[in-house]
Amino acid sequence: MSSTFFIPAVNMMGNDCLNEAMQAIRKYGFLKALIVTDAGLAKAGLAQQIAGLLVEQGIDSVVYDGARPNPTVSNVEKGLEMLTQQRCDFVISLGGGSPHDCAKGIALVATNGGHISDYEGVDRSEKPQLPLIAINTTAGTASEMTRFCIITDEVRHIKMAIVDRNVTPLLSVNDPALMVAMPKSLTAATGMDALTHAVEAYVSIAANPITDACALKAISMIAGNLRKAVSDGSNMAARENMAYAQFLAGMAFNNASLGYVHAMAHQLGGFYDLPHGVCNAVLLPHVQSFNASVCPTRLTDIAHAMGENTRGLSPEDGARAAIAAIRNLSRDIDIPGGLTALGVREEDFPILAANALKDACGVTNPRKADQTQIEGIFRRAL
Repeated sequence: MSSTFFIPAVNMMGNDCLNEAMQAIRKYGFLKALIVTDAGLAKAGLAQQIAGLLVEQGIDSVVYDGARPNPTVSNVEKGLEMLTQQRCDFVISLGGGSPHDCAKGIALVATNGGHISDYEGVDRSEKPQLPLIAINTTAGTASEMTRFCIITDEVRHIKMAIVDRNVTPLLSVNDPALMVAMPKSLTAATGMDALTHAVEAYVSIAANPITDACALKAISMIAGNLRKAVSDGSNMAARENMAYAQFLAGMAFNNASLGYVHAMAHQLGGFYDLPHGVCNAVLLPHVQSFNASVCPTRLTDIAHAMGENTRGLSPEDGARAAIAAIRNLSRDIDIPGGLTALGVREEDFPILAANALKDACGVTNPRKADQTQIEGIFRRAL
């Protein structure tokens, strides 16, 4: 089986790498940026800080702060309108997964035309997107470096999964100094999102030795640092380790893809407008319990990476240890215990499950499920 490894051409990481990134941006010769961010980061002044740094490099910019949590088709369309009117020749995404995904949608349609829904699925575009620089402020989604773009269709109440080599950013920037202001709840949710990426990539049927190495190292670093980052947001060592861990997890799932956790979480986010990382965290142990019968040895590896003593355990006991470790980490960082706490309703499971089975992320799950089984996983996660 052949493999293709996708990653941005340049990736800058570590404390205070933002200034170095600005010098790199200047060398591309761009003239005017559309800075795509959310209202909170704009209000906090971070978007204007980036605009000021661009001015120092002789680059003009305009800020679009319309990327809402779970970015929508209309968010993409409004951003594209501003990009066209302002004659921007590149895009900067600033924030976490939502601004990055919104910016990808804008940049992809800018060069390929049509409607963002035209690109739902795998590699549906013909041309590379407008150049995209992704500046990350969270440690979880890895959207700053992946070929995944998730956009909510407000009409169908679903999240569209766009998996396309042409949405890979040109340059990613992970400066932990930009992550210090993350509140505990966001640190927890994005950290569990990263763990989900690594776990699903490791048990994926498309895993390979490169993605395995990235996934296991990410799991180990998350298990060793997420609790510290949540309890003390100013712990720069933990912040930097989480930045590296989420990037490693991104390298893993960007190439091995994901599974039913994401396929199901996308439906919860699209239907109820719920935070993606929290949905992943709640679903993760339940989906891996479903998977355990076909990949217990892989789950045992995950338990070991999370610091569990797996010596002498059978594969089945090792899988149970992994699932217990995931539950313990979620509990320790105050992730809600079930979907009921998020307002999810059992009567919606049939439509949620039907849409989850259509999601591209489920293709690489190690155990295939039918409608009844997906509904059952949702039910157990209540």
